[in-house]
Amino acid sequence: MNLKQSVLIGLLITVTALIAWEIYWRNQGFTATLDDNEALWAVQRAKVEKLSKEDVVLVGSSRIHFDIQLDQWEKKMGNKPIQLAAGGCSPLPVFHDIVNNSNFNGTILVGVTPGLFFSTTFPKAQPWAWPQARVDYFHNRTYAQQLNHLFSLPLQNSFAFISEVEGVDGINLKELLKKIHVNNRVIDPMPPFHTFEEIRLDRNVRMLKRMETDTAFANTVKKVWKFFMSGEGPPPDKVATMNFFLTDLEKFKARGGKVILLRCPSDGYLRDFENTVTPRATFWDELVQKANVPAYHFEDYSQLQNLTIPEWSHLTANDADIFTNEFLDILIKDQVLLTSNSN
Repeated sequence: MNLKQSVLIGLLITVTALIAWEIYWRNQGFTATLDDNEALWAVQRAKVEKLSKEDVVLVGSSRIHFDIQLDQWEKKMGNKPIQLAAGGCSPLPVFHDIVNNSNFNGTILVGVTPGLFFSTTFPKAQPWAWPQARVDYFHNRTYAQQLNHLFSLPLQNSFAFISEVEGVDGINLKELLKKIHVNNRVIDPMPPFHTFEEIRLDRNVRMLKRMETDTAFANTVKKVWKFFMSGEGPPPDKVATMNFFLTDLEKFKARGGKVILLRCPSDGYLRDFENTVTPRATFWDELVQKANVPAYHFEDYSQLQNLTIPEWSHLTANDADIFTNEFLDILIKDQVLLTSNSN
């Protein structure tokens, strides 16, 4: 067998293996989707540098990511906000970065998911380390990394098995290897965490329709939330987190910036947990009083209630559209934001 034949056989085996691997994951219910990774986030963060006072930036956790729909916002307000929220993240490192490392003086909508907003300021804790890693990536990224991200997009949009994000679905090679049982190695006790959203280049997120129609699938996400809430983690650090945020808030106000606080809906077991661990009166209400900025809690508005939350924490795609429009109507009525036609 000559070299040319060896190369062709090798390529044939490789292509066959990749096709088989892709078919396997497709049969498991996975589809090709973009990774909501640091590189995708950094593209949006870079746009903050060119924004005007009339623009809006969204920071927060996954509820802001799911519940605020960029297209609906653009239709009603005339401009599309920049989406910098991210799942499992405190908004504080991102808010701090914008306040201290940019000249932006427009409006920042801060999502307050109590368990994450008030979680910690400890740099190595997950709710802080994850968003800080995105901030650091943005400031330190190289041209090679930016090109690599651009070249990766067609592959991400074509193959289901390509995934860089750890913790969700767990089908990247690193996580698959961790699940192999070898002797007495401890297997990750976390239940399987399946992707239940689709994301675009502008980082707009919509919940998959499957979450509405497949109760068993929705229950897999509920099991993950219960797993996180059943652990013996540290209590919320309300004092440190609130002081950190308020310091940045005053600096942002001083240069003419505006901040809006938003508490998105939650339900069921998760809502009961939040009421116990981060009761409204001593967390949200105190934050609102000290921040002295426009603040909106879903419990205070009938039009922001009775929406569908399949896994207790995020709105379905259709109800996210409704929530976004109703919330914007409230902001317009309160003259907190003006449409482009009103400017």
